[in-house]
Amino acid sequence: MEKQIEELRSSFEEDLKNVKTLKDIESLRVTYLGRKGNLTTILRGMAALSTDERPRMGSLANQLKTFIEERLAGRARELEASETKELIDVTLPGRMPRKGSIHILNQVLTEIEDIFLDLGFQIASGPEVEDDYHNFEALNIPAFHPARDMQATFYFSDRLLLRTHTSPVQIRVMESNGLPVRIIAPGKVYRSDSDVTHTPMFHQVEGLWVEEGITFGHLKGVLEAFIHTLFGRDVAVRFRPSFFPFTEPSAEVDIGCVICKGKGCRVCKDTGWLEILGSGMVDPEVFKYVGIDSEKVTGFAFGLGVERVAMLKYGIDDIRLFFENDLRFLTQF
Repeated sequence: MEKQIEELRSSFEEDLKNVKTLKDIESLRVTYLGRKGNLTTILRGMAALSTDERPRMGSLANQLKTFIEERLAGRARELEASETKELIDVTLPGRMPRKGSIHILNQVLTEIEDIFLDLGFQIASGPEVEDDYHNFEALNIPAFHPARDMQATFYFSDRLLLRTHTSPVQIRVMESNGLPVRIIAPGKVYRSDSDVTHTPMFHQVEGLWVEEGITFGHLKGVLEAFIHTLFGRDVAVRFRPSFFPFTEPSAEVDIGCVICKGKGCRVCKDTGWLEILGSGMVDPEVFKYVGIDSEKVTGFAFGLGVERVAMLKYGIDDIRLFFENDLRFLTQF
């Protein structure tokens, strides 16, 4: 049997020299190590050996089995490397990785911030988890005020919530900073609402300018400058009377429809106008909460939705596209 094992090793080494493909490797494995393979046949004959011979022959057979497996594996790696080289044409130009880009909402938000920075405003920030006092009460929206129903608020407790607008930042700045105040407050806000024009989380930029002698004329001048810089000098602007608990008087600001150029279409509901933001003079009641004398100073505030501005600027008709991470949409910007 020892002679058979030696002859089998020599036979295997000769056969291995003729292996050209991975298919040949498998065929050779079956020939030597398969259920009816050459080595298997030898091992079955060990039953006829004496008890003294079996351990030594078993050891030699196992050594041969290990030898065959290692040589087959090594040859397989050589063939795989060779086949891979043949598949690679090193003369072809390389594939450049796809470049990433800034998300459209961040692009629009940065553009908005830059416009107001050029107009002399500073950027302020505040917590997204707010207390009821700063989010509602100090903004002249006391308990049971109907405006609270419009907010569809996410509450953690009776006094703790996810902010529904960035106006609480204005309150915090007036509480802690001296006058004058001239800030914008960009950031995420949250409301329980979801459809083609609303999402539970969206972005707002709210502004505040408080100083002696501030008038509604200053408000109009700032917002018209902002709109004309963002949408172009030819875009029409109008101020429409409205109501907000924290401003008086208040106004909605509309722009001429960017789709139909004011002629009337489905987007503007045939009015020729699109609402873009809310604004107004700071209500004296709000000044009382932050200890500012409304007899000495005045101010104005405004707020706009970043998604709303982006939809109008780029003709996007479904707000959900901003958050679905579809590269076919995002790479257009």
